[in-house]
Amino acid sequence: MTDPRPKLSWSDLPGARVGVWGLGREGHANLRKLRALGVEPVLVDDHPGAPGVLATGEGGLAALERCDVVVKTPGLSRYRPEVARLSGLGIPVVGGLGLWLAERAGADLGRVLCVTGTKGKSTTASLTGHLLTGLGYRCLVGGNIGVVPYDPAEESAAGDFDYWVIEVSSYQATDLPCTPPVGAVTSLHPDHLDWHGGVEQYYRDKLSMCSQPGADLTVANGDSDLLRQHAGLLGPRVEWVSQDDDPDADWMAPLGLLGRHNRRNALIARRCLTALGVPGAADAAALRVAAAGYRGLPSRLAPIATIAGVTFVDDSLSTNVLPTLAALDAFPARRIALIVGGHDRGIDYAPLAAGVLARDAPTLVLTLPDNGPRIRAEIQRAAAGIEVTDCSGLDAAVAAGFGWARPDGVVLLSPAAPSFGQFRDYRDRSQAFAHAVGLIS
Repeated sequence: MTDPRPKLSWSDLPGARVGVWGLGREGHANLRKLRALGVEPVLVDDHPGAPGVLATGEGGLAALERCDVVVKTPGLSRYRPEVARLSGLGIPVVGGLGLWLAERAGADLGRVLCVTGTKGKSTTASLTGHLLTGLGYRCLVGGNIGVVPYDPAEESAAGDFDYWVIEVSSYQATDLPCTPPVGAVTSLHPDHLDWHGGVEQYYRDKLSMCSQPGADLTVANGDSDLLRQHAGLLGPRVEWVSQDDDPDADWMAPLGLLGRHNRRNALIARRCLTALGVPGAADAAALRVAAAGYRGLPSRLAPIATIAGVTFVDDSLSTNVLPTLAALDAFPARRIALIVGGHDRGIDYAPLAAGVLARDAPTLVLTLPDNGPRIRAEIQRAAAGIEVTDCSGLDAAVAAGFGWARPDGVVLLSPAAPSFGQFRDYRDRSQAFAHAVGLIS
C-alpha cells in the first residue's frame, strides 16, 4: 500500500473510466452509486455469477488496467499482487467508504464518527447511534454494519442527518484517505491475518484510521494492553476509557447490557458524543432517557431462551478468542457450558484456556468441527484440569451442555472461530443454535 492514499471522492468519477472490482454487498452499492452518477463501469469479480462480469483471472485484470480508477470491494486484500500491479501503473485503487469520506472532507467530517476495533465496534456504533437518536438527533449508523452510507438504493443515502456513525473494518481502513476529527477503537487482537499478511501489519492497518488527515482525538479501550503498546498508531491525541471508569454512572442501566466489556463500550460511546460536542451528552438524566429501548444486536451475547433454569446465549458473532473471553466474563458466578469451534484460521487458543482456568465457577468446553480437536488439544496442553468434550455438531453440543448446566447454568455459543464450512455465515450458525435449543424438551 502506498501512502499518501489517493484523495478521490465520488464526485471526481463522472467522465472517468472506472472499474468495479468485487461484487459483494459493498461492491453492488459501488455499482449503483456509479450508475447514479452516470458512469457505466467495467465489472470484475474473482468468481463472476452474472452476465457482463469479467473474471479477474480471465481478462478482468487486463480490463482494470485500462481504467482510470478502480473501486475495490473491501473483501479483496489490498496486498494482492493485482493491486500492486494496478498501483504500479498509476491507477488509483480506492474504496467506496473512502470516496464517501473524501466527499465530506471539511465541515461535514466533524459530524461523522468512525468506530473500529477487532471486536466491540458494532455494539459501540449501535449504542452511539441509539443515544444520538434518543437525544433527538437524526443519525445514520452504517459502514461495515447496516447500510452503506452512499448507496442510492437506501433511502437513508439521500437523507439529511445531523450525525453519521460509521463502523470501519480493518479492510475498509486501508482505503481511507482521510478520517473525521473523532474516532473510537474498542479493542485490538490478532485477526484476519491471511488478508493483511501478518499480525503487525493487521495492527497497522486496523489503526491507520486514527492517523489519516483530519484525525485529532481517538477514544480508545484503556483496558487493552495491546492498544497501549500501539499507542503511537492512535493519532495525535488519545483518551483512554476503562470498564471501571465512572463507577456511579446509572444512565446506562436501561441499555440492559451484559458484561463489563459492554459497560466500557457504552462509556466509549458517551465520551465520543462529548468529543463531538453533542448537546445532552454530559447530562446523565438526558442520557438515561435516551438509553431506553435499546435492543442489543443479534448474535452478540443475546439470551434466546431459558429452559429448566438453564439460560441459552447466542454469541455466534464471536469469531476469535477476545470476545469469547468477554462473554465468559459476563456470567462470573454461573456454571457455563461453552460451545466453541468452527473454521480453523490458526488462532492461538492458549489464552482461552487461561480464561477458562481463571473462572471461579465451573466450565465445560464443548468443541465443534472443524478445529474442535485442535482447540481441545491446546486447552488441555495449557490446563489439563479443564473438562473438554469434542462434539459432532451443534445439536449434540447443545444437548450435552444442557444436561451439564442444569439446574441454573448457562449454555453459551461463543465459538472463537468463523462459521465457514458447516454454516453459510454467523447468522446461519445462530439459526442452527436456536433450532438445537428448540429440540430440548
